[in-house]
Amino acid sequence: MAPRSLPDLEETRQILASRRTRPAPRPPPPAGRGLSKLIRELDARFGQGPGALQARWREIVGEQIARRTEPVKLVKGRNGAGAALEIRVAGPSAALVQHQAPEILSRVNLFLGSGAVERLRIVQGPLRPAPASTAQAPRKRQAPLDAAQEAELSQSLAGAAEGPLKSALLALGRGVMRNAQRR
Repeated sequence: MAPRSLPDLEETRQILASRRTRPAPRPPPPAGRGLSKLIRELDARFGQGPGALQARWREIVGEQIARRTEPVKLVKGRNGAGAALEIRVAGPSAALVQHQAPEILSRVNLFLGSGAVERLRIVQGPLRPAPASTAQAPRKRQAPLDAAQEAELSQSLAGAAEGPLKSALLALGRGVMRNAQRR
């Protein structure tokens, strides 16, 4: 059997003109379009979740408690029962937070709605680092000592060997002299 030759340009045009080609398949619609209605219904039905608590935790429980705790998850109760809020507590602060549990529950319920959370579940563990916006501002640079005080400090440490110990002693001496000036 002889190999079949390829059609020339004119034959190719005739073949393509006579046959119908399949249209390209449509891409699926964006997932957000289909899910947005469902998400709105679920949000209306079940209310705000742990994301809203995490965003406003400092406002809800106060500065002192927020420094030692963070909300982890909100577990919905079965058969219409209230939810359980799991909070992570830094180390030995768990006992203090446990004593403040009724107050924390009342504040969280004030935010989420009456009876939304029935109990707290306290878990000890490390907290996530605070966001940069709530972190402490960098320290101000201290004013330098005057020349006489700097010379006095350098002369008192003249016998010390050069190295990290001497630089640490210089820094300590400068700090002590600055504190003495403030008083």
